[in-house]
Order: sequence, then structure tokens, then C-alpha cells
Amino acid sequence: MNALAWGLLALTLVVAVADWLAVARDLRPAEYVLKPATMVALGALLLALDLPGDEVRWWHLAAIACSLAGDVFLMLPASAMDEELSFVGGLASFLVAHVFYIVGMVALGVGAPLLVVGGLVAVVIVSTVGIRIVSGARAHDPRLAIPVPAYIGVIGVMIATSFGTGIAVGIVGALLFGLSDSVIGWTRFVRDFPNSRVLVMVTYHLGQLGLVLALLAT
Repeated sequence: MNALAWGLLALTLVVAVADWLAVARDLRPAEYVLKPATMVALGALLLALDLPGDEVRWWHLAAIACSLAGDVFLMLPASAMDEELSFVGGLASFLVAHVFYIVGMVALGVGAPLLVVGGLVAVVIVSTVGIRIVSGARAHDPRLAIPVPAYIGVIGVMIATSFGTGIAVGIVGALLFGLSDSVIGWTRFVRDFPNSRVLVMVTYHLGQLGLVLALLAT
């Protein structure tokens, strides 16, 4: 990486850690600034990377932009928008983000044997954690009977595709991103647990960072 990219990587990590601390201490005003700021810094890092081509860069940048939109939806106060509508808005934004990451990873190149391995991993995740979340979502609000399973399915495809690239940091990133989403679904529709919000943010930021740094393997 060039000097600018190293600097932006450091900035991304500093802002992300500050956000994790804000979440741990329940400092909502700080979260509203630091959470989107982390994604802006990550997008700047992506733009600064020296890559052989720009196709994958733009797909991943689109994913980051959609993730930023999802962050905004999920941070909206209850008075600004119906809570479920806000959740669905965030869900849709992140679903599109996952699709952009999938397209970007396919553009990187995907091998069939590793794709199969990733598919098996995704099936295990969906058939265990995913089913519990879907069941809880349906009980919580019948309107989520289609969006939540669709979203979980796209996460599964994203994870499988990351395995197909054979890039370790990207695979870890996809798994962490999937874990972050799983924790959100679990705490919302199954049951909450201590420090769940911190876990969501740590895995979310590190997951997206891994997906971005995977481009350095090209």
C-alpha cells in the first residue's frame, strides 16, 4: 500500500475503535458521528489503494455506500420513522451492499471447488442460526416473513462467494460481516445478550475492512 492508504487505514481503525468505545459506553451522540465516519474513512481507503483495475473497486465502493445508508436507517430515532420501517430500510440497504460485494468478488475470480466449500459453510450457518432468526422474525412481525429469509440467503451467497475467491482476508471479512448481521437478527428476534451491540460493531467494521483489503491480493 502507498503512504496515503496506510494513513487512511490508521484513520479507519482509530475512528472504528472510538465508535466501539462509544457503543460500549452507550454514548449515542458520539455513535451517530463515529459509525458513519468509519465507513467514510473506509471508502476513502478503498479509493487510495493501488489496484491493477477499477472494476472491483467500484463494486466494493458501492457496497460501502449502501452500508452507510443502512447505518443511517438503523440509527434513526424512533420519532423520525416507524421502527419496523427503519429496520426494513436498513435491511434493504445492506442486502444491496451484500449483492455489490458478491458481484465484486465474482469479478475478482471464483474457483468452483472453494465455492462449494463456502456453500457448505453457508448452508450450516443458515440451517442453524438463520432458521432461528427467521422463526423469531415471523413471530415478531409477519411482514418480515419474506425480507428476513431473503436477506439471510444473500448473506449465505456472499460468504460462499468469498470462499470461492480463495483470499483469506476476504473470507474472514465475509464471515465477520455475516456474524455481525447474525447478532443483529439474533438479539432482535431471538434474545439479547450482554455487550451484543459492541460485538455487532466490532465484527461489522472488521468484516468490511477485510473485504476491502482482499482487493490487495489482486
